[in-house]
Amino acid sequence: MKFKKILLSLLICLFCFVQAKNITISRLTCEMQEGLVVVEGSPRLGWVMESPENGTRQSAYEIDIREAFTGRSVWNSGKVYSSQSQLVSTKGADIRPDNSFNYSWRVRVWDETDTPSEWSSEAKFRAVPERLSSGQWIGAITRQNAHLPEGRKFHGGELKKPEVKAAWEAVDTLAKKSICLRRTFQVGDATEGAANRKPGKKIVEATAYVCGLGFYEFSLNGKKVGNSEFTPLWSDYDKTVYYNTYDVTEQLRRGENVVGILLGNGFYNVQGGRYRKLQISFGPPTLLFELVINYEDGTCTTVHSDNDWKYDFSPVTFNCIYGGEDYDARREQKGWNQIGFDDSHWRPVVIQEAPKGILRPQMAAPVKIMERYDIQKVTKLNAEQIASASISTKRTVDPSAFVLDMGQNLAGFPEITVRGKRGQKVTLIVAEALTEEGACNQRQTGRQHYYEYTLKGEGDETWHPRFSYYGFRYIQVEGAVLKGQKNLQKLPVLKNIQSCFVYNSARKVSTFESSNRIFNAAHRLIGKAVRSNMQSVFTDCPHREKLGWLEQVHLNGPGLLYNYDLTAYAPQIMQNMADAQHSNGAMPTTAPEYVVFEGPGMDAFAESPEWGGSLVIFPFMYYETYGDDSLIKKYYPNMRRYVDYLKTRADKGILSFGLGDWYDYGDFRAGFSRNTPVPLVATAHYYMTVMYLVKAAKMVGNDFDTRYYTSLAQDIMAAFNKCFLHKDTAQYGTGSQCSNALPLFLQMTQNADEQGNYQSDADLHEKVFTNLIKDVEAHGNRLTTGDVGNRYLIQTLARNGEHELIYKMFNHEEAPGYGFQLKFGATTLTEQWDPRQGSSWNHFMMGQIDEWFFNSLVGIRPSTTPKQGYQKFIIAPQPVGDLKYVKASYETLYGTINVDWTCENGTFTLNVSVPVNTTAVVYLSGEKEPKEIQSGTYQLVCAK
Repeated sequence: MKFKKILLSLLICLFCFVQAKNITISRLTCEMQEGLVVVEGSPRLGWVMESPENGTRQSAYEIDIREAFTGRSVWNSGKVYSSQSQLVSTKGADIRPDNSFNYSWRVRVWDETDTPSEWSSEAKFRAVPERLSSGQWIGAITRQNAHLPEGRKFHGGELKKPEVKAAWEAVDTLAKKSICLRRTFQVGDATEGAANRKPGKKIVEATAYVCGLGFYEFSLNGKKVGNSEFTPLWSDYDKTVYYNTYDVTEQLRRGENVVGILLGNGFYNVQGGRYRKLQISFGPPTLLFELVINYEDGTCTTVHSDNDWKYDFSPVTFNCIYGGEDYDARREQKGWNQIGFDDSHWRPVVIQEAPKGILRPQMAAPVKIMERYDIQKVTKLNAEQIASASISTKRTVDPSAFVLDMGQNLAGFPEITVRGKRGQKVTLIVAEALTEEGACNQRQTGRQHYYEYTLKGEGDETWHPRFSYYGFRYIQVEGAVLKGQKNLQKLPVLKNIQSCFVYNSARKVSTFESSNRIFNAAHRLIGKAVRSNMQSVFTDCPHREKLGWLEQVHLNGPGLLYNYDLTAYAPQIMQNMADAQHSNGAMPTTAPEYVVFEGPGMDAFAESPEWGGSLVIFPFMYYETYGDDSLIKKYYPNMRRYVDYLKTRADKGILSFGLGDWYDYGDFRAGFSRNTPVPLVATAHYYMTVMYLVKAAKMVGNDFDTRYYTSLAQDIMAAFNKCFLHKDTAQYGTGSQCSNALPLFLQMTQNADEQGNYQSDADLHEKVFTNLIKDVEAHGNRLTTGDVGNRYLIQTLARNGEHELIYKMFNHEEAPGYGFQLKFGATTLTEQWDPRQGSSWNHFMMGQIDEWFFNSLVGIRPSTTPKQGYQKFIIAPQPVGDLKYVKASYETLYGTINVDWTCENGTFTLNVSVPVNTTAVVYLSGEKEPKEIQSGTYQLVCAK
């Protein structure tokens, strides 16, 4: 017996000894997502490893997948000798779409010495349900009975036409009202489902699938499920409809349960009222619901949306994505979404027409309240200011009005806690600017947009809008006083008020800090503007339009990918773009395309190659970042159709339509391109999209397309140089910065040899580049580029080693530059370099400097080798100007890269940390050969 104990102890010691270098598997992902993921087909799995030792790498892995509750083995990979730890295929796994159970999986790895790790913890995923689309859509009125106008042309002057006004006025008012829906059901009771069910049996899994259009709020037994806002994310509802998946196992109780749904309009049903950019309706508010409950005895209960549900009008008396929201708390029905509520006076629901779009699971993260801001300053308007502001704002300002400066421009809504008498009203007007009188000014951003709350008079009442938001810094309060203020009129008392910053909850994956105050503040300005416009889609602004203008997606793409986890958000952007593509292959400038721009002067806004090109360009940025080529392969037919469409619009290889270098800079109010010819910019992007398509054709193995589009690209380049290159001066187009930066960036400075093969012309490249630098210097080391040209200017200078010049271009407090906006007092990036001339103070389209911060100052970028997705990457920091230090982190799929460098007394010190199972190639200034380092933490020192 003693011998057996000794042997057992030896075996335990041996087991401990052979564990793989203390490798810890810290993050399991399915399709690059954590949590309960809904998948179609066989999912791709990934994991992050950590180790305290340098040089640790994976040599093999084993994956085990089981049915979560039953433990049934679904798939085991066996030991696979591979260093792959992301996007690992599970092809062959028995993943069934008709299976109502979750799947669980785990993984273990072997290190470079072939020593195994422990098994990881378990993660879960779920197959897309087959039968969800067979559910019934329910609401208060059908689209047919609502008499909603068809079409996407209702904007601008079209809305003023008498026949258009009459059509929208003829709509049944029931079609835009917010409603509450409820349904009771039993859990573990023989009255529901299988006849042999016994009361009180245990629930093992409960999953709810919900789609409430335009927006919904979902509750079970009186408690909101989840913490998202504006759910589900927007789409072209004629093409795609997103639904959400919830694990509600813990929220259910034995016996009777109640599901409650609150519906609002969102972009699904924009009927106007107050301010509206456009009007469009896919139908009145509607709900599709399914709850699947699995019991330990193997039986299942399913609760559907059907005609057993009831509805009544909600306290939300007005809601429009553009115009704001009103809430009458007197209309609240206490306990409406709880057990024991008497709904005998509620109405039976109507079975509605289903939206035309395909049901798809929402993979992207939801929009949430992510930050909150308190009052920074209070200003009471006097009688003279109120009278004047009533004229300038085109609304009667209440004598009680006071204005709150919340300190931060943002996208969202206010939240109030108020106490007062039943029937009293509090009005909240929000804006990012003030009038001369100090009142909230919505003149440039869309008026009237406001929120009105009617009190129920029952103690402290807390409320915020649910179905509308706006871009604002200031809140004008009417009909109330702040706590502690004189209250001679006995108005409601605001006990608390906050600005809720609402944006997509995709994870922030990086940090950046330098010794330069302006650069740090610019990074902050850009981040606040991005997050303000990172809603269901990347919008242009959070107030007057809220449309998904597409040029930002690729022109700011690298900066966005450095800062945020877009693994799920980006595929949804691509789906929206594919849905927006026209039957002839054309790509509009916005996606979803809620409005078709038609009429005099609108052609350039309808289509522009710099905007539509995102369809082709952005999937490659995604591929370079994550190593995932699925978007390229999935949307290759769409890319090709778009390029083929552009070919039909080209005249001898030249495209002559679009917005060009929108909002370029000069001694004029920005707008349409003034410095650079539109055809030059359009044709350069035509060439770029074709060159990307050639790469895509090679990746999908289409040899014919590779040859065909390679030839087309050469023809476009030849036409471009013939049309725009002035050989005597080595200038393109007007010689503007954008004119020269674009062909340099795209390496279009080529000439054909005697055989007709195009080769780079180093002499021409050098001359054009010299001209570009001269123009920057002639403008006092300032840019003249706009929304489109900015990225190509900055990156062309960076790729040719002119980092010192870039530093000079932005290290100042003059316009154009980020420093001027800071001096002006902006808290988000503004639409124009001079905010005083712009109509929006919350745009991120000029934020391309963030790419330079990360890929040059920090020096992190993916390797150009076939290993995409940061399993191998470059660190090549650029100490420029008087920078004393830069420190940053970037969380890749494999773990976090940390870079921290200092430059003092002529010595450059670089501290880096490299994630497990990755390789970094480090380039240090002044050293001929790079250093290749494996995972771990290192310090490298050299002379500057």
